[in-house]
Amino acid sequence: MTGIPKAIVEKLLKENKAHDCGKTAEVCVRIIAIAELPTIYGDYQVIAFENNVDGREHAALAHGDIYEGEEVPVRLHSECLTGDTLGSLRCDCGEQLQQSLKEIGAMPAGVVLYMRQEGRGIGFVNKIRAYQLQDYGYDTFQANEVLGFKPDERDYDLAAHMLGSLHVRSVKLMTNNPEKIRDLQSHGVKITGRIPLITEPNQYNQFYLETKKLKAGHLLDKNVPEVILEHQNEIIDPNHSARTRHARDDSA
Repeated sequence: MTGIPKAIVEKLLKENKAHDCGKTAEVCVRIIAIAELPTIYGDYQVIAFENNVDGREHAALAHGDIYEGEEVPVRLHSECLTGDTLGSLRCDCGEQLQQSLKEIGAMPAGVVLYMRQEGRGIGFVNKIRAYQLQDYGYDTFQANEVLGFKPDERDYDLAAHMLGSLHVRSVKLMTNNPEKIRDLQSHGVKITGRIPLITEPNQYNQFYLETKKLKAGHLLDKNVPEVILEHQNEIIDPNHSARTRHARDDSA
């Protein structure tokens, strides 16, 4: 199985063993373990991360050697128990996860970040409460607001930190969500392109997808021209000292 070389795996584990973002960081992640993971979508390595705040454990599924990679295809996928595991047709999450793993598994290299941000960051129980409200006519964003949440509670600081921990230099982001691009860029991620991830709607999620398109600006039309937002020249993760040192070495 090809992927991140064993010597680099050992290097990543060593530099993360005593990693501490310092008192200024609200949340800090570090790599705990890396193992081979053959899947029906291709050969991957699974990288387990832990954070210092809420105990949530995040994962990166890396295909090929992404270390020091430029323009690495990256999918940020937020956990969705109902879609990813139970086959729910109310959303497109499960299909997007499967499609991204399949597409990246056919590429020379890429990575899927699996973020523990169920229900756009409101958690499983509140997501089901939001579903209940949607059964009475609220759309997906209105339901969150009725429950006292923002339409989208996710923050991709952790994702940027994970990419920095893996020494990924720049990415092509697999997404339909322009806000995800802006959020990652605000955390210093260099994004050189976008890879659309469009699934076919069904009778249960068509209104949901239309709502994301109309209210959140999701790019769900295959013929829409690409617009790449301005980006920084390097992934800069001030919370990850090893990555920051590396960036300084490259600029010297």
